[in-house]
Formats: sequence, C-alpha cells, structure tokens
Amino acid sequence: MSRASGTWGEAQVAAYLRKRGYELIAHSYHCRFGEIDLIARKGKVLCFVEVKTRSNLHYGLPREYVTPLKQEKLRKTAAFYLMEKELDCPVRFDVAEVYSDGMHSPESIRIEYLENAF
Repeated sequence: MSRASGTWGEAQVAAYLRKRGYELIAHSYHCRFGEIDLIARKGKVLCFVEVKTRSNLHYGLPREYVTPLKQEKLRKTAAFYLMEKELDCPVRFDVAEVYSDGMHSPESIRIEYLENAF
C-alpha cells in the first residue's frame, strides 16, 4: 500500500468519525516514539486511532498488523502526547480498517471501526 493510499484512508476515517460526533484533534501526530494516525475526542474520552487501509485480504485482516510491538509504540507515543499537552483524561486505543477497491471508488468503501482494540 502506498503512503497516498494510507493518507486517503485516514481522511475517510476522519470523515467517518466526524459524522458520528467525534471531534478530530490531530492527524498524523509525530514524536520521537512514533506516529498516531488520528487523535479524536468523543465526550471526555481521547481516542488514539490507528488506520489500516486495504484493497484485499491476501495477507490477513488489517487489524492483525497492529502487532504487540506496534501497540507498545502507540502507547508510548500517546503517553508522550498526553504529557506534552498536559492532559489527564480517559483514553482508548481504536483501530479503523478501511476496505476499498484499488481505485478508491466511493461505492467500494467500507469501514470497520474497533473501539478499545487493545
């Protein structure tokens, strides 16, 4: 998958979250520990969202690529974000799977959103 395809998937998930009442806080947050694709708020809960975009399942489900090592990197990155922003609030880690054909036609888009994925 190309970086452009990943960015496209992140934009799809951002729109999906907004429609469901989430406030988008950050996109592609980077620090020395890693990257978080999306950070959103739903009520008092801050959601750190990992987005995985796929056009087929030849190599497994997208969620399977959020390995224990990746989860640890996301936790460290989220902890740094919370410290940097001086936030003390409930958090959760979500995974968004974006399925589409290779051309990203609007009728082919399907999003599976997994709250509290890990």
